[in-house]
Amino acid sequence: MSFEKEEDAFDQRLAEMGIRIKDADNFKVSENVFDEVTLLALYKLVHKKWLTAIGGSISTGKEANVFYGDRGDTAIAIKIYRIQSANFTTMSSYITGDRRFSHVKKSRKELIFAWTKKEFSNLMRAREAGLPVPEPLVWDRNILIMSFLGDDQVPYPQLRTVEIEQPDRVYKDIIAMIETLYSKAELVHGDLSEFNILYHDHPYLIDMGQSVTRDHPRALQFLMRDIRNVNRFFKKKGCSVKSEYEIFNKVTGLNVAKP
Repeated sequence: MSFEKEEDAFDQRLAEMGIRIKDADNFKVSENVFDEVTLLALYKLVHKKWLTAIGGSISTGKEANVFYGDRGDTAIAIKIYRIQSANFTTMSSYITGDRRFSHVKKSRKELIFAWTKKEFSNLMRAREAGLPVPEPLVWDRNILIMSFLGDDQVPYPQLRTVEIEQPDRVYKDIIAMIETLYSKAELVHGDLSEFNILYHDHPYLIDMGQSVTRDHPRALQFLMRDIRNVNRFFKKKGCSVKSEYEIFNKVTGLNVAKP
């Protein structure tokens, strides 16, 4: 079957499930995203009225694709973790040691499902702590539906692409967000960088599937890495950044001396 016929057949299958395709030219069947498990999850979400239309791709990451979507008149983001091609080894390193998911089986599918639930839970905790993150709406299997961060179907840009008028203020805001995430949500982002921060009128944290609780055995290592990534980026922007150990000690309440 040609690729064009395959796409037509796929679109027809989604239509039969009650899923409307928006911007068909930008909607491509690729990278093993829509397997049988994903289609079943989509069907359930449509049936429960969490989703009425899928639009074009917002982003393609290492583990997941994010699509623009509609829930009636409300814009949503649909994050679909790829079961077949996600990095099993990397995900395991974040799941192992997280007491919330100690019961998870070691199969690839079960790990992806746990990862999706983990991101939903982490976003809930971050929002409850007052942090600017997407609002998690629902998850099913390997699909997470969130509020859409953007305007007119265009997502807010990654921090790395933005000309920041007041980089010192934004730097302080992000360091404060790291501290709030740790102290109030009791989480460490675990992969914080200019790629996982969106910017509009202020910064937004995204991609929190790998975020770990403070009691995770590698939480402090991940925290220091987050701080170093933020310092590296803003130092290139000409900011006077604080010592990574000063930030680390203030966030954790520890007294770790620089070696």
